[in-house]
This record gives sequence, C-alpha cells and structure tokens, in this order.
Amino acid sequence: MQAVLFASGDPISAERISVALEIDKSTVLKLMKNLMDELDSDDSGICIVQLGEKYQMCTKPEHADFVRRALDLRRHSPLSSAAMEVLAIIAYNQPVTKAFVENVRGVDCSSIISNLSVQNLIEEKGRLDLPGKPLQYGTTLNFLKCFGVSSVDELPKLELESVNASNSADE
Repeated sequence: MQAVLFASGDPISAERISVALEIDKSTVLKLMKNLMDELDSDDSGICIVQLGEKYQMCTKPEHADFVRRALDLRRHSPLSSAAMEVLAIIAYNQPVTKAFVENVRGVDCSSIISNLSVQNLIEEKGRLDLPGKPLQYGTTLNFLKCFGVSSVDELPKLELESVNASNSADE
C-alpha cells in the first residue's frame, strides 16, 4: 500500500487501492489507519493525509522547510484578503455561482475566481438549471490539503453573533 501511495503522487481512493491490491475496501481502510498511526508515532518525515475519501503521502509539515530548501521550491504567493474572502464564501456555501459570490461581496469577482481556479483551490461543480446555465464552483482536494482538513466540515464554524448584535442594536 505504501508503494501505491508513494508512486501515485496525487490523492488516491481506498477503492482504487483495493482494486490494485486485490483486497476488500474495509481491509484497505484498516491498513490505512494502521499505517497513518504508525507514521504519526515514529520519527518519519512523511505522513498520510486523508483528503475527503482519498489518501495521499506527504511530507510532515515540520519538515517542509527542509524539503523546500533541498528542492529549491518557491512558496506560492499568499492569497490576498479579497481572494481569501471569495474562497471562504465558496467553501462555506458551495456549490455557488459567481453571481452569488459577487452579490455577497458587492464587487466583480471574475479575476479572483479565475485565479483561484488556476491555483486549483476551486473548480467547476456543474451548472445551475437556470437561464444562461451559470457555472457553480466548489473547493478542491488541493484546498483541503492546503488548509489541512479532511473535509469542509472541519472548517471553523462561522460566528454570526457580532452581526446579530449589531442588527439588534439598530432596532
């Protein structure tokens, strides 16, 4: 299983591993859990992360700087606050249209959505059955990996108390 994860490079599903190794999926899931625990508890420089229903072998975060220096990798430029805002709107409300994002923000978001797509943080998730058939967007496995979560359900909960408190004060 380690060889399959290593050679894949990209996230791979337990189902696909199951087919490749000719063992049932439940056994793959048990073996994956054991391998994840084993790599977590030793001094290994690698770990296995779960991204949705897929798994990927990665460098442990504490070793990332060493790998980056050894491979002379440049960090991706950080996202602007506007890009983070658009990404948050999409992540918490997906699937959403560009029009929805622009309605929430009150400004054109075409270039930001395009850049987030190029960075593989969001992707097209189909079209709405409305006139013009607008595209819907959602987050990618790369988004999960970049933010260190297995699913969008693990994102911090939004706190709307300050909005509600200001609305109550206006009444």
